[in-house]
Amino acid sequence: MAAAPGEQRFEALVDEMLRLPGVTPPRPSRGFGRTALRVNNKIFAMFVRGNLVLKLPKTRVDELVAAGEGVRFDANKGTPMKEWLALDPDSDLSWPDLAREALGFVGAP
Repeated sequence: MAAAPGEQRFEALVDEMLRLPGVTPPRPSRGFGRTALRVNNKIFAMFVRGNLVLKLPKTRVDELVAAGEGVRFDANKGTPMKEWLALDPDSDLSWPDLAREALGFVGAP
């Protein structure tokens, strides 16, 4: 069975991000972060429930939510996370650009 379009898009993003220094691929595990791209062992982007999820400054998340580009990510705990955005799958924003922004936020070298 072929991967869903969002999964294919995330796989392409992983391939692109792995060209950057210090970025590590998703690693097999259970629970939070199993689909995560990391830098210096910090998650900056992941694919969850069909959405690209990014760690960004709270003000940037507020801005993107207000613009209708996504919602605050909730890790099934009932509390949306202030610095995490679940990008709307229909958003026209560039996944690589947002991932680089998130990479810079978590402290890329």
